Amino acid sequence: MGKAVLFDAEICIGCRACELACKEKHGLPMFDLTKQLDALPAETTTNAGTYTKPPELSAYTFLKVGFHEGRDAIGPLTVYSMRKCMHCEHPGCAAACPVGALQKTSEGPVVYDDNKCIGCRYCMIGCPFGIPTYQWDKPVPFIRKCTFCSDWLSEGKEPACVQACAKRTGSLTLGEREEQLAKARKIITDSPDKYVNHIYGEKEAGGTSWLFISSFSLPFEKWGLPTFGSTDPVAVNVDRAMVAIPPVLIGVAAVMAGVYWVIQRREKIRQENTAKKEVTK
Repeated sequence: MGKAVLFDAEICIGCRACELACKEKHGLPMFDLTKQLDALPAETTTNAGTYTKPPELSAYTFLKVGFHEGRDAIGPLTVYSMRKCMHCEHPGCAAACPVGALQKTSEGPVVYDDNKCIGCRYCMIGCPFGIPTYQWDKPVPFIRKCTFCSDWLSEGKEPACVQACAKRTGSLTLGEREEQLAKARKIITDSPDKYVNHIYGEKEAGGTSWLFISSFSLPFEKWGLPTFGSTDPVAVNVDRAMVAIPPVLIGVAAVMAGVYWVIQRREKIRQENTAKKEVTK
């Protein structure tokens, strides 16, 4: 079944160390961009009654901690949620991709290959969680999302966010998926007065490799996560997904692939010419 990360929202303190660790790991622009980093795209942040920033996931923010107003037996309190790629057991993004640029690995991550992507963005439509984002500011854009730190995972290391959280509250933990599910069930059973009796990701969209448990102060419907009824499909079959794509769109994808190749070729020639000019200088 592969690895899974369990997020316990009840013990999260909203320190956002996971967000910063993710950005450091992937070389993404930090929230407080300075002039020294002006080559990187800044993310617009506004005060919308919360200090959560940036407001949405993007090609430069793979993980977002949400801040919410809640209430317990004592009174008002702040509670936290998380949004990111769920690394589905049956990923809709991979099913919708006509060139296999997205693949589910046996270890758990859903990985993305820049070299295969043709920029059709079907993955953005196929994802039931609305996670994959596009580099709209780039002349040769790619899809971006959480990678589950698959390179570190293959080396036996924990993802950057999990490592950062371990030094603080341990609300993020890594383990085998079945073991994480058993752990989540025990936490809920041991504290039935604190937790919603539900593990988000156990069955949603056919199951995911990121699992969430939450307190009564913040039920899942307030997280902004999609809900899946008993009549909803829980798995996405690749053949069915491809049949659902009209043939004309396949033709468009082929044209886009050609255009993409030309753009990439021109960019490579430009870089080579620039390098030659620098050598002659």
